[in-house]
Amino acid sequence: MRARVTIVLILFLAISAWSQTSKKGFDLENATIPIEDIKDGGPPKDGIPAIAEATFLPISQATYLKAGDLVMSVSYAGTTRAYPIRILNHHEIVNDQIEDLAFSVTYCPLCGTGMVFDRTIEGEITSFGVSGLLYQSDVLLYDRATESLWSQLMLKSISGERVGHSLRWLPSEFMTWSSWKELYPDGEVISDKTGYRRNYKRTPYKGYETSDDVYFPVPFYRKDLGIKDWILGVEINGESTAYDLRLFESGRVYGDAVGGQSIKIQYDPQSRYASVTDAKSGEAVSHVFAFWFAWQAFHPDTRLLSSKEAVERKDDL
Repeated sequence: MRARVTIVLILFLAISAWSQTSKKGFDLENATIPIEDIKDGGPPKDGIPAIAEATFLPISQATYLKAGDLVMSVSYAGTTRAYPIRILNHHEIVNDQIEDLAFSVTYCPLCGTGMVFDRTIEGEITSFGVSGLLYQSDVLLYDRATESLWSQLMLKSISGERVGHSLRWLPSEFMTWSSWKELYPDGEVISDKTGYRRNYKRTPYKGYETSDDVYFPVPFYRKDLGIKDWILGVEINGESTAYDLRLFESGRVYGDAVGGQSIKIQYDPQSRYASVTDAKSGEAVSHVFAFWFAWQAFHPDTRLLSSKEAVERKDDL
């Protein structure tokens, strides 16, 4: 009898220990962030289904989009594709490939962050899924090859076999549908016939952008801006800068330096389009729009461009 009780106790302790280092089936034993800060977002693993095989349409057939709808855009090898936020709000990840470039378009509705990553890791093309877990309100991706968890805004894996590995952040663009059509008349856009039963005419996050509510707790290190104020974030060589979008005048070009790299920034409030390029080569520089609360949570020491600094820097390149 005593032996049986001992066995039951050992099993109970083992299960308790496992439950403390596992969430939604993901092994967090070697997590590089506090496990208690990894939150259950609600849907189960793959409950928000990533799109694996997207179908694309010419502009003339994308009748489900309106002029003011926002899209992310990727250009490579002469091909440009648009990924509407209407679609990404329901899927958060699109695994895609153009020619030899395999990439994942990722979007976190809670942080407002759209980022594109190379999905060739250690020479192997993998695909990413939505884990159903969050860290500091930001989506945690997982790769299907090893089920390692990856933080979108940290740009690296935080647990699993590939813990510590970094994501290669690829340049992308963000703008209104009407502006994208004008800029890329021969481009193609993802079809709303995704194979999933979703109402792409509505958003699951209605009212979220305009409220001060944050669904999941985040550390508030900085109160320089309002919680949901939009910033444009740039991170180069370990240094980050946030640019308050209200500083930009349409058509104005600002020069700056981040992480030892000189860049040019242009933002048009009407089209919501930003251009960030290397000041010398003219090559695109990766950047992201984000709610201030999310950016400051991951970059508490970020430099924030104030209105005074913006005035001093305008037209200096």
